[in-house]
Amino acid sequence: MITTAQFTYIPLKTSDPRESIDYLLELVAQHDVEVDVNYMSTSVRGETDVVFSLIREMYDTMTIEKEEFRFHVELLNPVAEEDAVEE
Repeated sequence: MITTAQFTYIPLKTSDPRESIDYLLELVAQHDVEVDVNYMSTSVRGETDVVFSLIREMYDTMTIEKEEFRFHVELLNPVAEEDAVEE
């Protein structure tokens, strides 16, 4: 199954929020997902297990880094791989 997730990561109490965001985008780039970086959010599309694993890894990574953050995730319903339409 193919899942699309859109997430917004907001670092709190930091002098350089862009550093945390760039760090997470580098993490996303290491996974086998399609990525669309927008002004306020990022969308990823890929195998459902990969997308959920990525979301968990992002959350865990920023927790380990002792960041204070808000992490909002929206998920679209999964579709069968053969029904997935390339955008």
